[in-house]
Amino acid sequence: MCLSKAIVLGLFIATLTSLCNAAANVTAKPLFPAILMFGDSTADTGNNNYHFQAVFKAKHLPYGVDLPGREANGRFCNGKLISDVIATNLNIKEFVPPFLQPNISDQDIVTGVCFASAGAGYDDRTSLSSKAIPVSQQPSMFKNYIARLKGIVGEKKAMEIINNALVVISAGPNDFILNFYDLPTRRLEYPDINSYQDFVLKRVESFVRELYSLGCRNIVVGGLAPMGCLPVQMTAKFRNIFRFCVEQENKDSVVYNQKLIKKLPEIEASLPGSKFLYANVYDPLMDMIKNPRKYGFKDTKRGCCGTGFLETSFLCNVLSKTCSNHADHLFWDSIHPSEAAYKHLGSFVDAQIRDWVKA
Repeated sequence: MCLSKAIVLGLFIATLTSLCNAAANVTAKPLFPAILMFGDSTADTGNNNYHFQAVFKAKHLPYGVDLPGREANGRFCNGKLISDVIATNLNIKEFVPPFLQPNISDQDIVTGVCFASAGAGYDDRTSLSSKAIPVSQQPSMFKNYIARLKGIVGEKKAMEIINNALVVISAGPNDFILNFYDLPTRRLEYPDINSYQDFVLKRVESFVRELYSLGCRNIVVGGLAPMGCLPVQMTAKFRNIFRFCVEQENKDSVVYNQKLIKKLPEIEASLPGSKFLYANVYDPLMDMIKNPRKYGFKDTKRGCCGTGFLETSFLCNVLSKTCSNHADHLFWDSIHPSEAAYKHLGSFVDAQIRDWVKA
């Protein structure tokens, strides 16, 4: 029996659609069962909202203005943070919730959460003024997370999830800005930047070793951004007129990153079954600064909020005017990147992670 052309065409389209859907399902499979975020405000998706003592909070507009429902939920950005972008790109989840959120669901516990705290650093002294949860104390939250995860899926499955989870650490800038550059509280002990860098790197090593002892195996450690190009740093060094980057601070970032690149393989070699990745954020951000049009940016020297020179946290508030096009600013406030910048940066980090997994 002959089939009509219409029926044949219909069967062809149905088959093609089925194949496309199957391919989409394969593509949508998460690369990791869960994502676990540690660090500072670049990763904090809202923990400081529930940490009473914290000085820096982003639970007011215009923070979150481009999130669903225009919700200011603790992210120091107009939209998604790097935490959310990485989780989305790797098909884990669209938003990474803060662990301290009271109504966090079992499903979010299973697929991963954030332990970061805005204002935190590897150096415990960094958190003295900001009252943030220091990076060294974030494993305490992680232990509580593990206990709850075991209650949901059982001990064996919980450790399987943690062993295979993607662990991302984004911290460091606060240590240097708050303890060495702007408020030189550490200079009496560490008169030169090299010695303080070595101190911070020892804290990094201690931290990742503790995470390993708790079951983490796939650990991504972010390097420093070009700190001298942060709007607040240009302002602090009186670069208001021409807004030049503070080159010495950028050079310091490069040296720190080089030390971190050397340190991570040494740590990995001493921890059986571990895999460490240095996440390069310096180069992509510097490329955005040097070639703004390539990324759709019109302004890379000041934030979108207020004047963009000093405003951050409570200084960036509902009374602050914002730029007309949020996507054409590299920075949202005087310290933190915009969602547009995080999306570009997230794609770059995502590519690094995928290559790392294949290796």
